[in-house]
Amino acid sequence: MENIAFGGVAVIVALGVLLIFLLLVAKSWHRIGPTQVGLVTKKFGRKLPDDNPIAFRGEAGHQADLLMPGARFKLWPVYSVTKYPWVQIQAGEIGVVISQVGRPLPIGAKSAFYHPSFGNFSDLRGFIGNAGEKGVQRPVLPPGTLMPIHPVGFLVLTARRVFGLPVAPEFATLAHDNKLTPAAFKLRPEHLEVTVIAPQGNVDMVGLVTALEGEPLDSGDLASRLGGFDDVTQLETLPATQDAEIIDLLLGSKNELHNNYQDFQAFLDKGGRIGLQHDPLLYGAYLLNPFLVRVELVAMLVVNQGEVAVIKSFVGLPTLDTSGVEFKFGSIVRPGHRGIWQEPLRTGKYAINPRIYSAELVPTFILTLNWANASSQAHDLDARLEPIVGKSREGFVFTIDLQVQIHVPDQRAPKVISMVGTMKNLVNEVLQSAVGNHFRNTLQQLEAVKFIETRMEVQQSAHGVVTRYLAGYEIETKGVYIQDVTFPPELVEVLTRREIANQERATYKEQQLAQTARVEMEKARGTADMQAELAAAQVSVEINGNRAKAREAQAGGDAAYTRLTGQADADKIQAIGLAEAKAVEAMGVARATGFEAQTSAIGEMPTALVAVAGAIAEGNINIVPEVLVTGGSSLDGLAAVIMRALGEGKLSLPSQAKSSEDEPAR
Repeated sequence: MENIAFGGVAVIVALGVLLIFLLLVAKSWHRIGPTQVGLVTKKFGRKLPDDNPIAFRGEAGHQADLLMPGARFKLWPVYSVTKYPWVQIQAGEIGVVISQVGRPLPIGAKSAFYHPSFGNFSDLRGFIGNAGEKGVQRPVLPPGTLMPIHPVGFLVLTARRVFGLPVAPEFATLAHDNKLTPAAFKLRPEHLEVTVIAPQGNVDMVGLVTALEGEPLDSGDLASRLGGFDDVTQLETLPATQDAEIIDLLLGSKNELHNNYQDFQAFLDKGGRIGLQHDPLLYGAYLLNPFLVRVELVAMLVVNQGEVAVIKSFVGLPTLDTSGVEFKFGSIVRPGHRGIWQEPLRTGKYAINPRIYSAELVPTFILTLNWANASSQAHDLDARLEPIVGKSREGFVFTIDLQVQIHVPDQRAPKVISMVGTMKNLVNEVLQSAVGNHFRNTLQQLEAVKFIETRMEVQQSAHGVVTRYLAGYEIETKGVYIQDVTFPPELVEVLTRREIANQERATYKEQQLAQTARVEMEKARGTADMQAELAAAQVSVEINGNRAKAREAQAGGDAAYTRLTGQADADKIQAIGLAEAKAVEAMGVARATGFEAQTSAIGEMPTALVAVAGAIAEGNINIVPEVLVTGGSSLDGLAAVIMRALGEGKLSLPSQAKSSEDEPAR
């Protein structure tokens, strides 16, 4: 019985041992899935040195070596095995690696130095052996990564989850049930996605990069450019270097030196500085560490046909003015220097950082500005311009819609911007006051009606004034046009009545012309109706004309005959007269000579008495008077008769006869 009892106990013990062995074997064997790793934790052994959470020499704690997929044996209860999934990075995402083991980061460092031997951080012993450091690792895991990464050695942050076991104190306090989320690191899911630079709608974009780690910028610098601007200095020393060559150098990217900030270690090794970066990112997809690089999408600079971009540079070599002493409106510099570039950018698309290069687009086509309620369709520079309101000399208020056309030559655009700042300032501050004040002053000096009548002269005068004014700003004036004028209602009423009167006068004149035309028509109609009689009358006129010409010819002949006959008779009479005159002249001369001799002999009075007696004898003097004179002597009557005879020329005294002798014969 004792043997039986002893045997039963032995069987029970054996069964117990077998059960324990089976339990031990069962707990010691671990089946690791195809995308899993087994984290081995040793419960007994030496204490780990310092604060390292992973045992590399058999110390107690999490072991450095993982169990790979398959059936693996680890003696329980000395070891425990916890299964963790492989790190898997989904498409469109990145994985940020944070090491919980390694050397401490240097003071001031925000990320750990990376050595190429680290690979994808799947070799923990290699990482520690090559002086790997704790903290954020500079490279990121690309999309599609599937790696057995030690869950205690590294945390891997993705957009959907965080892989690994947070054991470092700074991470353990952020975990809930030993699990972390990206939000615990102040990251949003989009920060852990691939950075894509692509057009947004019809707008071309570039990525402005800000580095969150690196050496500080030099004093006065706003952005980091690898190598600074030494290459610009070298290019300027070459003879005949064109500004366009320097611009190409500045706009050319040095991003290939660090794989577009994806190799952040190379970026730091090449001298990359913390802060805003000079070179932006172009179209593409980039694996950027959100702890080290931030990207802001901004519109690419697009310079269309008919405009240029004047660049105001806030970075570069020291300002070296090239505008000359006469230009006092700022500094004009060569590209690569701080200031306004003397060479503008022409038609094209430019990946330029607008934080350090401010571009002012200047239209070089003929720019039309409207002082009206409607704005231009090609631009919005005149959006704030309104119709010009002014008063005439009498106080009438006018509203004028004006249009001004200007042109900014492309080579002068930098100086224009240096003087006015922006094109909006040119329009709203310079042009608006100059043009508006000119028209207000002009209206103030004119009567309302005078302004209306001399509108063209006012427009031409304004063109000259604006041209001279804008010439001081290096701007050409192509035209000043008065589009429309809104008159005061009271003036409109007067002008309307005047115009109606003018139209009525024109109507009456047209009616008069119509009646005159009607008279002419009636006259023509009457002429046509009397055409037969007119023809007969015309023939009769021609016949009578011919008869008149015949009679005229006959009369001419008769006149010629009469003239010749008369001329002959006249010549005959003239000859007879001349003969008789000569006889009378001879007789008178003889008589005068006799009177003169008689006078000398007997005296004047006796001679006169003798002449009277002779005249009486010849019968030229009436002895008996026609009028009987009573009273007085007979001598008085005779004397009277003699005096009358003398007066009528019937009797002449000897002295008169002498005078007649002296006169020439007529």
